[in-house]
Order: sequence, then structure tokens, then C-alpha cells
Amino acid sequence: MSNELAAARIQRRGLMLVLSSPSGAGKTTLSRLLLQHDRDIELSVSVTTRAKRPAERDGVDYSFIDHDTFRAMVERDELLEYAQVFDHSYGTPRGPVERTLSAGRDMLFDIDWQGTQQLVERARQDLVSIFILPPSTEELERRLVSRAQDPPEVVARRMAKAADEMSHWAEYDYVIVNEQVDQSLELVKAILTAERLKRYRQVGLSDFVKSLRAGR
Repeated sequence: MSNELAAARIQRRGLMLVLSSPSGAGKTTLSRLLLQHDRDIELSVSVTTRAKRPAERDGVDYSFIDHDTFRAMVERDELLEYAQVFDHSYGTPRGPVERTLSAGRDMLFDIDWQGTQQLVERARQDLVSIFILPPSTEELERRLVSRAQDPPEVVARRMAKAADEMSHWAEYDYVIVNEQVDQSLELVKAILTAERLKRYRQVGLSDFVKSLRAGR
């Protein structure tokens, strides 16, 4: 039996892959590239109360909702995690994540350390977390300025917050210093491959081994 056929017979529970970093360190770029290279993972679409940016699509990049709707979702316990970032709220709807993991597919999260802590509390066994660090403070600022998404005062706020965000690196399973995007992507893919092979995630492994022992 080929490895591909064997893998097809073994059911797997999906995992939640979290990428976190200070703004500008590269988590969003790495997330986009990973989604392009791996068809077995999909992006968790967060809800947010902030305004939509010109290039963003509602329901694809984020689901844009008002503050009252967000508060109602929190009260009904419909969010796996939620956080206040600058002046806006962000959260992860529970339903789509549960359905994806149960179907044996993985879910990618582009969230901060606050949201990651909540996922640790609620779903530690399903969680794999990676923190992305910039190679230097100067490079972080250069990336923030060069992407030209924010006015100078917002860049300054993001830089001021970066030191606090980076202090949470030790709370993550893995840490990657993002010097070269292609190299960092390969490291993320290697982590994902290894985590998918964890014994406890291969929920169909017991039956598969029984069939092998029975000569089938």
C-alpha cells in the first residue's frame, strides 16, 4: 500500500494554526503564501468592528460588523476568542472553526497574543502557535512605512506597541525570525507537516493499525 493510500484511510482531526507577530513582521504575508501553497488549510475569517480598507473584501478578509452585533456575539458565547486592538474589536466565530476541524481540515489564524491566550484556554490540544519576529527594530519600522497603509502617527503607535507584543514570544510553541519570507514559509510548512502527524490528531490510526494486524 502506498503512503498516499494509507493516509487516505486514516482519519485526522484538523488543527488550528496561529501566526502572531507585531504589525509589519510578516504574519499576514506568510499567511497568504501558506494558503496559496497548501489546499488542506483555510483562513479563519474574523469579525471586526473597524472600517473596511479599500482592497479588502467583506466575508473574505474580515466580516465587518457594528459594535452592537459584536457585543451580542460575545454575550451568546459565539466567539472562540476576541480582543480589542487599538480602537476596534476583533473575534473568531466558533461555528466555522468547529466544522472545519471535524472535517479533518486545518484552520489558519492571523491573530495577536491576546486571542492566542484565549485559544490556549479553550482548545489547547487543537492549537499550534507560531510567533513571527522581525530581524531588527529598524527593519520592522521600514516594513511598516513601505507598505503605505497607515499614516505616520499610526506607524508610530504600532512601533510603540511592538515591544509589548514581542514580549509574549515565550508563550508560543514555535518562534521564527522572519529575515527572508521564502525561508520562513518553508519553516512554517515544516511545522505544519510535523504537527499533522501527531499521534493524537490521527483519530483513525487505531482502526488502521487493527486492520494491519488483522492482515487487511
